Amino acid sequence: MSARDAVGAGEADPGRGSRRRERIRANLAELRERVDAACAAAGRSPDDVTIIAVTKTFPASDVRILAELGVADVGENRDQEAAPKAAECADLGLSWHFVGQLQTNKARSVARYAHMVHSLDRPRLAAALGARARTEGREVGCLVQIDLDPASEAGALGPRGGADPRDALAVADAVAAEEGLALAGVMAVAPRGGDPEEAFARLNAVAAEVRDRYPRAKAVSAGMSADLEAAVARGATHLRVGTALLDDRGPNVG
Repeated sequence: MSARDAVGAGEADPGRGSRRRERIRANLAELRERVDAACAAAGRSPDDVTIIAVTKTFPASDVRILAELGVADVGENRDQEAAPKAAECADLGLSWHFVGQLQTNKARSVARYAHMVHSLDRPRLAAALGARARTEGREVGCLVQIDLDPASEAGALGPRGGADPRDALAVADAVAAEEGLALAGVMAVAPRGGDPEEAFARLNAVAAEVRDRYPRAKAVSAGMSADLEAAVARGATHLRVGTALLDDRGPNVG
């Protein structure tokens, strides 16, 4: 079912739309309680942590419910889904985050709607996105994605991508050099099966190195539904949450 068809189905069954809104409202309240508790444990203010609702595979009607409930930041993994959904929800004034792996041939489309790209992991991609942002007359915030998976260091690079931590500053330099891009900080996904707090501690160290050179690059995008407490404890400023807000939709989803 397409996003537009899903909206139509909700209109045809007002009760279904109401039940969905109540489910998302309850999930959001529980999520905010978790974030508040994690911030209290870390001695941080919840105001310093942004929740990004990752709406991959969910319809635009869910985005509208989230907006009504006060969620202003929406994340998407795939351009082919994100572009039409962002266009359909353009009247809501949301900030759109592209959080999936970005290929250079999708840079033109993503530059049209994304306010922040979380997956900048190589200079060539920075150049492509910068060129497209300039063409669109927009400024796109960018996070340097860091690969925290030890398996990658052995040459078995996983599907999630990311720059080697030793290359973080080189990628940051490439982003900072591009007119139309604004270096905002770093991003990472905790390796499967590992200790997320240890992984996010390593990310925090990389973030500090980037901030030393670029003081305004303060964002740390880390943590999903299962590990957001560890991310908050290690300095995350942005949480990418899908399942805890919108319910389960299969493996490898935040």
